[in-house]
Amino acid sequence: MEFSFQQQPGKNLHNRGLETGGTPLVSIITPYYNGGRHFEQTFNCVMNQTFPWFEWIVVDDGSTEQADLEILDRFARMDPRIRVLHKENGGISTARNLGIREAHTDLILPLDCDDLLEPTFVEVCWWMLNKNPKAAWAYTDSVGFAGQEYLWRHSFDPVREKTENILTATALIRKTWLERIGGYDEGRKHYNEDWVAWLKIMAKGGYPVQATQEFLFWYRRGETGVLAKVKDDPDNASANAKLLREAASRVTDPQNPIIYPVGFQIEYDPPVLSEWDRVIFDVSDKKKLRVAFLLPWTVMGGADKFVLDLVEGLDKERFDVGILTTLASSNDWCQRFRKVCDDVFNLPNFMAATDYAEFISYYIKSRRLDVLVVSNTFIGIYLVPWLRQNFPDLAIIDYVHMEEWYWRKGGHARTSGMIGGTLDRTYVCNSATRKVMIEYFAREPQSVETVHIGVDEKLFDRDKVQPGQLYAETGISSDRPVVLFICRLHPQKRPYLMLEIAEKLREKVADVAFVIVGSGELEEGLRARTKKAGLESTVYFVGPKSDVRPYYRDAKATLVCSLKEGLSLTAYESCAMGVPIVSADVGGQRDLVDDTVGALIPCLQTEADSIGDQKYSEEEVMLYVGPLTRILSDDRLWQKMSGAARAKIENGFTIKHMVQYFEKEFVRLITEPKEVELRHKKAEALHLVKPLAGETYTMMMMAECLGNSLDWERAHRGAVGLPGETRWQWFRRKMQGALRHIRQEGLMYTLKLFAKKVRNKL
Repeated sequence: MEFSFQQQPGKNLHNRGLETGGTPLVSIITPYYNGGRHFEQTFNCVMNQTFPWFEWIVVDDGSTEQADLEILDRFARMDPRIRVLHKENGGISTARNLGIREAHTDLILPLDCDDLLEPTFVEVCWWMLNKNPKAAWAYTDSVGFAGQEYLWRHSFDPVREKTENILTATALIRKTWLERIGGYDEGRKHYNEDWVAWLKIMAKGGYPVQATQEFLFWYRRGETGVLAKVKDDPDNASANAKLLREAASRVTDPQNPIIYPVGFQIEYDPPVLSEWDRVIFDVSDKKKLRVAFLLPWTVMGGADKFVLDLVEGLDKERFDVGILTTLASSNDWCQRFRKVCDDVFNLPNFMAATDYAEFISYYIKSRRLDVLVVSNTFIGIYLVPWLRQNFPDLAIIDYVHMEEWYWRKGGHARTSGMIGGTLDRTYVCNSATRKVMIEYFAREPQSVETVHIGVDEKLFDRDKVQPGQLYAETGISSDRPVVLFICRLHPQKRPYLMLEIAEKLREKVADVAFVIVGSGELEEGLRARTKKAGLESTVYFVGPKSDVRPYYRDAKATLVCSLKEGLSLTAYESCAMGVPIVSADVGGQRDLVDDTVGALIPCLQTEADSIGDQKYSEEEVMLYVGPLTRILSDDRLWQKMSGAARAKIENGFTIKHMVQYFEKEFVRLITEPKEVELRHKKAEALHLVKPLAGETYTMMMMAECLGNSLDWERAHRGAVGLPGETRWQWFRRKMQGALRHIRQEGLMYTLKLFAKKVRNKL
């Protein structure tokens, strides 16, 4: 997992114009003893919370340094939600207990004055307790930083907790449970007060709800805190151990926790519309449009890079942005999104799938959302009719990267075609996909527009990158020409075709080297095939890279031999770096790639039938070998193509062009009267056939539930799929056979037949 410990929350105060009034729903309790050193960062973390309905009770536990008291007083005056209480020094437990007694809410969040919270911590925990009313507390995975750096991602185990504290003190706790145990034990000043409290709650039947893979709490590890005083003092250590043994001995029948993600549950319940009536922003602030993106995940890839670039590029004075994801994932790029956006909610990590609709509608209401952008999420697109029915003022658009005939008989392009009538507009990343949407999926031409993703031409500039880094890393001689193959090692990218091209090209250009940047499910098999073919001195694996520019800088050509692309990010980056590109003529590659910047090669396979192939015709292999040979052997041709590639990007394929286009579109969709009138008419029409829109989503979720059940059942039986095939890929491949026999005319009919076929297989 990609994670930077340097990207600490709270380094800046974001000033998003959030509401500071209203009845609080959460009480944050912070003991403070000479804590001025790190308090500003903690202050920023609390002020940046996306759930603004809190009170913050800071308990000064007899601080002795005037400077620290002045720091506390200065920050306390900055927000009306902060209350400062003063008491004689008595330790953390006494300070927390005073704060709890003074709290006006039923939910308590202990937070030390030097620890940190990601902006969504309170909102995520509040939601988990709201949906799990019997749980005693809610918490997330955490980050250790400062003195030690680590990711703490241990699923809660009540048996393990009796002998090892796998919890932090910071969680959202129901006040009734703290009152039930008499608060934190004040018998000693220095001891594991939070661990003892957890054991006491467990002894009375309390259990937590946990969001895993959500690293929303940052725990500052120092050498002079309470734990150090416990460990370093023999009397403290002995007394502490006794308290823990006594508390643990009372935990005789611990309850099991609720740990997210929980996967899909088979339910026929319709989607729930949130009744939430509060708005997080100051309602008088009309300067900004509120935009949210509904995505499957935040991982490395062209689709996610498009959203990241757009979110980062939008004018923050005019647009406020949120991200919601719908599929369980490692979310390797989550921090990248958090860097440019406070509202990042990975829904599977803190709720059941049956609650997605309610949370999304809660989000729309609490933000007074103006525009929702749906991209590449099957769950999200099928929720659109229900959202259109219930939110007639919300502009809903989608962005489609490509059609995929081997998956769901068209992939996301197909679902966009089926749902398109309820959308305000569909945008595609290339002209070929637009043509498919209109001619195959019967979308009205005016409802689909091509908007190229683009590249940051200032970042991807060969003159700004030091040459030779690729050669130094790989040990390849600097006089050897390099062909770059940069992508996920996925069947769609046909990496085995790349190997065959490398083998034949070596006969024409003896010293050629292929460098593979990326990883994926086919990597192990690809390495084995490389060795078997005797290509170890020709093909080099360097793994995924966060900065790919040095590899483009040293390459003479880039190869894209995919079975399917939209308009690949690799094509943009390669051209921007002045590297000629030889690409399969698939998807929208021809929007950018032609014989002035490289070569387009006919694809001699059909994607619906060839996605798992690992052998290719000599005819197709040689189609790539010819232009690669010319580019690598003719320096004058290379120079001409390199300059043309860079110029083509600068003249219309930049991120700046893309961002400016969408900024204008968001405003137009919200303000243009005919757009407003049309979506109101669509909402009225859907109300006439209520509850069809909700049932469409319900049936789709049923298909997902049954699909996951079939997948896990197959895994349990130990069935074997294709080499390198994941369980989900096996399921998708099997279901394509069923879907080929289902006509497209009836959406509900299609969904019901699909669910029936999956149930039969179960």
